[in-house]
Amino acid sequence: MQGTPAPSEIAYYYPEPYWLADEGGWVKSLLLFFDEIAILLPEYMRGRHVIADPTLAGPIEELGLLRVIEPETFVDEATAAQLAEVIEALVEGGAFDDLDAVDRLAELSMSRMGMASLRAVAESVNAKLMERGLAKATEDGVSVPMHPVVRSAYLLVLAQLARETGERHGFDLHPVTNGGGAGSGFRRLLDADVMPSRGQVVDFDLEVVTVDLDTMPLEDVLAFKRESAGAHRRYMQNLRAFTRDLSLMEEADRARALADRQADLQDEARDLRERATKAWRSPKAVSGFGLGITGAAWAIAAGNPVPAVLTAIGAGLGMLPGKAEGSAYSSSSRPASGSAECRPVA
Repeated sequence: MQGTPAPSEIAYYYPEPYWLADEGGWVKSLLLFFDEIAILLPEYMRGRHVIADPTLAGPIEELGLLRVIEPETFVDEATAAQLAEVIEALVEGGAFDDLDAVDRLAELSMSRMGMASLRAVAESVNAKLMERGLAKATEDGVSVPMHPVVRSAYLLVLAQLARETGERHGFDLHPVTNGGGAGSGFRRLLDADVMPSRGQVVDFDLEVVTVDLDTMPLEDVLAFKRESAGAHRRYMQNLRAFTRDLSLMEEADRARALADRQADLQDEARDLRERATKAWRSPKAVSGFGLGITGAAWAIAAGNPVPAVLTAIGAGLGMLPGKAEGSAYSSSSRPASGSAECRPVA
């Protein structure tokens, strides 16, 4: 009997609803590691992703490699409730009390706040933000102006909840970002006093695993993917498998395991770089694409259990065993001569 084919592994691009043209190189690199790429694009922004990068977004969408997900239906009641619970806990816990004033607020689509499925709950959280001067009432009926740090927190939490939400919708989503802003926001989120029983944050240094594909034609990239027999994808899957193993280890054993695994990653990355360099006859000093993982190892203290919503975030990060096991990935374009510093992701 033949088993059911494994679902497509989809890179969930965040925190923004679409990428810009100057990010096309690393988007093409993602196609080596994942079956598809997904963006969470509000209905009122329909088509903007193609305008932002017409040379890549349109073609890969036509090839079935880009999945456009609309938050109006994707952010269901369960996700909206979890999202509201985390943001409200951060607000009530004072996580945003010391933010610097900004000249301009940032717009966040109401659908990504969960208002399409649980409007009253989402509006209640926004009212608390407004009371603290961190948000304003909607001006266009589709988005809410808020402090950029608060907007970032919404999107970082939503990216982690997307793992479990994706399962309910039949998607195997893996959060991926190349934004340094997402990294600092994630650190701020984990360091908030309101987050109970925080454990260590585990970083893998980004290893440069392939050359910069910015100038490579899309058809050549896809041909290389077929010819490499899934080597890049196995590298990514090995990262995820290790995070699952790490989540079951005692904290004292993690440092040694990380050091041992880092050496293995360097060997794997070197092999993949050689494949890519040979395929495109690229000089060894060209910029490269790095892939790494950041995760939170949550400790459950006696009498202070981690709430279910925070457990979901931990599982999404791949550092707790759970129904939606997976990993959050970071990527970066760096010189191929050495490893790159991991940017924490949410």
